[in-house]
Amino acid sequence: MSRAPDVDYSATSLRPAWDSLPADLHESLAVALGTEIAEVAAPVSSGFTGGFAARAQLADGHQVFIKAAPDSTHAYGAYQREAEVVPQLPKTVRAPAILTTAHATTQAGDWFAVVSEWVDGRMPGTPWTADDFGLVTAACEAMADALRPSPLSGLTSFGELVGTDVAVPAQILADELEMPIGFQPWLPRVLPELAELAAAGPEILVGDTAMHSDLRPDNLLIDSHGTCWTVDWNWLTLGPRWVDWAGLLPIAQHQGIDTFAAIKRSPLTTDVPDEHLDAFMAVIAAYMLKNTDAPPPPGCTPALRQHQRFYAWTYLDWLAVRRGW
Repeated sequence: MSRAPDVDYSATSLRPAWDSLPADLHESLAVALGTEIAEVAAPVSSGFTGGFAARAQLADGHQVFIKAAPDSTHAYGAYQREAEVVPQLPKTVRAPAILTTAHATTQAGDWFAVVSEWVDGRMPGTPWTADDFGLVTAACEAMADALRPSPLSGLTSFGELVGTDVAVPAQILADELEMPIGFQPWLPRVLPELAELAAAGPEILVGDTAMHSDLRPDNLLIDSHGTCWTVDWNWLTLGPRWVDWAGLLPIAQHQGIDTFAAIKRSPLTTDVPDEHLDAFMAVIAAYMLKNTDAPPPPGCTPALRQHQRFYAWTYLDWLAVRRGW
């Protein structure tokens, strides 16, 4: 393959319909909301899980966004974590407010639902434009200021999130893991340098800022007023204030945005050493290179592996330009 594998982030999930959710959960939601749910739209098609997620029209005229999942899936814990985190975020962080939560116990297991305010917005980065990149950059800069120092206690470090996956390039070199197929032909040649960069990541990527840690275009919404909202707050970690924004750069570069110039302009990165930025990119590339040829984890869609390949490829390309690969 001579180019990055495309991913349509508006069509990556396989979610259940509202009518397939337990009746007891429907009732619990109506009680928690204090009004009946009059109509529910088709589930959104972004994301990589099988959790329910859709806009709903309430009998009192309000619109809300409902997410729900059984305890047998990853989304169950993710939705609970989001319901816990979002109320603790500063008001300057534009995240849809949590309105209520609901539980239901069925013969097949427990269900959890979280209801947030509905934001009528669109996903940026499909593809990236200069205007959208500017709006998202400004939002990331404001978010980094608001979340430093972290207003939330007990967060693990970003290094703990990526864990042992930083060793993936070294494990490939040692024949402990197979070389993933279908990537740039020069990858084997640069693998030693990639391994060295990734291994330095956990010591470099430390800080006192609460980070979203999973900031992708499908976790962003731009409304009709140009406000950028951030959703899916279930992976918070502690680290450098620039990481969330930097994680968007390789894809934006791939789609024509001059992110190398943006790095020199943004107050998030003007004083960040090049080696630190490159180490972060190497960490994410290493993380994404793991298990690319394996079936997706239970509860995740095949698009997760497509996403991994796309991200690994574009992060490697970004590093290739920076480091003369």
